[in-house]
Amino acid sequence: MGCCLGTVLCCFGQAACSLCCACLPSVRSSLATRIAYLCLFLAGMILACIFMAPAVGEQLVKVDSLCKTIKPVLTLSGQSQNCENAAGVAKLFIGYPAVYRLCLGLACFFFLFMTIMINVQSSKDPRSKIQNGFWFFKILIVVGIVIGAFFIKDPKFESAWMVIGAIGAFLFILIQLILIVDFAHGWSANWLEKYDETKNRCWFVSLVIFAVLFYLFFIGIVVVLYVFYAKEDDCKINKFFVSINLIFCVVVSVVSCLPKIQQYNTHSGLLQSSFISMYVMYLTWSSMASGTNPNCNPQAICTLATNQTSACVASTGSASQSFQTFGYDVVIPLVILLICVFYAGFSSSRNTAINKVRGCPTKEEAVKADSSPASVEDGSGGQNVWDDEDDVVTYSYTFFHFMFLLATLFIMMTLTHWYSPSTEQVTLNGSDAAVWVKIASSWVCLLIYFWSLIAPLVLKNRVFE
Repeated sequence: MGCCLGTVLCCFGQAACSLCCACLPSVRSSLATRIAYLCLFLAGMILACIFMAPAVGEQLVKVDSLCKTIKPVLTLSGQSQNCENAAGVAKLFIGYPAVYRLCLGLACFFFLFMTIMINVQSSKDPRSKIQNGFWFFKILIVVGIVIGAFFIKDPKFESAWMVIGAIGAFLFILIQLILIVDFAHGWSANWLEKYDETKNRCWFVSLVIFAVLFYLFFIGIVVVLYVFYAKEDDCKINKFFVSINLIFCVVVSVVSCLPKIQQYNTHSGLLQSSFISMYVMYLTWSSMASGTNPNCNPQAICTLATNQTSACVASTGSASQSFQTFGYDVVIPLVILLICVFYAGFSSSRNTAINKVRGCPTKEEAVKADSSPASVEDGSGGQNVWDDEDDVVTYSYTFFHFMFLLATLFIMMTLTHWYSPSTEQVTLNGSDAAVWVKIASSWVCLLIYFWSLIAPLVLKNRVFE
């Protein structure tokens, strides 16, 4: 009975979410809330993937009663003319139009909460109750916005929303690059510290093994790019991309090992350099895989455009399934996205500046929060959730929702392959914008890493932690 009451308070009241299992360990309210938002985000991502799955459209076409069932809704939205048959209705609920509208609903939800939660300092702020509880109403808001988005019939909506999505996705890539560089530095620093403390050579050997492994992947990607993406005479731009990034990666690797750099940046070395080099080459491949020249992109296929002229677009599937298949050019970015979201939302950085932006507490505040009486039972019969933000929040609510907002836009652009929508509902036209966005992100990544190496040397008066 007490467990059911806790669930009701979570859905309709200000209590944080918990599970109806007393055997589970106590959990901080801040962690329980972030897990709940992550589940909401994952549900949206899975639904977006389902909308892009070819099998969904094939099954909807077979449902002859679908048109009659939803015709009243289509009439209200002014789209009843599309309800001639099941195939006409299916176009409204599959492909990029459905993904655009679903992501619009999620993005509006996270933008709303990002705005509401500005400058929340502790759980004493009434807005923190909205952040942690009232989940029934939150889900109701998301569903309502998504349903309302499907009533948008303006033909210019997709093109305008695609531009906004591209800007947001690029901003997410920039944050992702900072997190990846920070992760590489933290990884190397942790292992070097453990080696210095324990004098156990296993830590040093592991560091060397991973560095060699990452450089082998780096070299393998370079060879593949030269062989398959830059072999023709008209692929000069691809040759330039591979060559310049190869040179840049060699430069940062050498710089990371210079004695002067290691004097001021004691944790710099080949582990993070190899990791960053491998990731930069992945971005280079991702950029070339978005190209539309079939001579320079083995993933490019030619399809018949709406004006009966031949158009070549990048895809990993057959011509009939363009932009609907889930190849590695979609799966890998989504996996990296989830890792970055986990890292940004559920961990703390060694860098105090990054922690300050993310709203993470200081070490003293974190120790004080962790020393709270988590073992006190509330008699609910379920999992015990305790407030660890009575004095200060453990993460920035605004930045947390901002990250999910940009991540939603990144998912939208990734699933639609960064391509501009055409006048037809399920057709996407090729664009070189994705090529330049991704290659520019690789240069930004190198610039961020290079600056992280030389900053302690250049700014000697500042303390870098």
